[in-house]
Amino acid sequence: MNLKKYLALTRLGMMEKLHYRLGTFVTLFGNLIYLVLIYFLWKAIYASSGSDVVNGMTLNDTLVYLVLATALFNFLEVFLVWDMSREIQSGAIVLKLLKPMSFRGYSFWSYIGENIMSFILTFLPTFIIINILTNGSIALGVNLLFFVLSVVMALVLNFSVDMIVATICLYTESTWGINMVKECIVLLLSGASIPLAFFPAGLRNIVQYLPFRCIYDTPLSVLLQKDGYTWGTGLASSLLLQLIWCLALGVVGSVFWRISLKKITVNGG
Repeated sequence: MNLKKYLALTRLGMMEKLHYRLGTFVTLFGNLIYLVLIYFLWKAIYASSGSDVVNGMTLNDTLVYLVLATALFNFLEVFLVWDMSREIQSGAIVLKLLKPMSFRGYSFWSYIGENIMSFILTFLPTFIIINILTNGSIALGVNLLFFVLSVVMALVLNFSVDMIVATICLYTESTWGINMVKECIVLLLSGASIPLAFFPAGLRNIVQYLPFRCIYDTPLSVLLQKDGYTWGTGLASSLLLQLIWCLALGVVGSVFWRISLKKITVNGG
């Protein structure tokens, strides 16, 4: 594999992200409003519960988790489905298919550049601010190394899920509804909207083995060392589950793409 050409794509993705800085600031402002609403919502939930600890989490634990989950969402989010849908409708996808590299590889490395800039502009500042405001409640140790490893696999997983949904564009040519359903399912079952600790036991036992949890809850659990995460008490199995889903969804997405590419119908051009 010629790594140099993929790194060039990553650099272009970073430059594009910097070029549209206003979009990043608008997103941050919107998230600030969302976090204010989350704060008052969960404050009311804990006040009505009559307890400082609900399902093993204090109000501070819940707020830290949800703030970092929101920052992680902004960092991991790609717009592959929207982009591919527009490219199919305009016919521009043909230009990418003619490039001397796989469409999946081209898309992945292009979005990696945007992900890197999102990490620097959104997640990292949020992480630092939260740690300062909570007087260093987030441990800074070997968990950071495992967190980086977990986030890399979460990136691959998130891209794989988006790629599978985006491939449906080749059949439908419009995926607004499908993508919105996907977003709701991922945000709910990954723990990004509601910590998995608040799920009913039966549902939680099912969700913990699904790939969605591996995108948000697993990295955050590693970072925050939730549930006493150590190598022997959940960390190893969580990272292994992430790896298995990365390989599985990567294979499924690749096969689905190759089959679906034969069905492509391009409008415009």
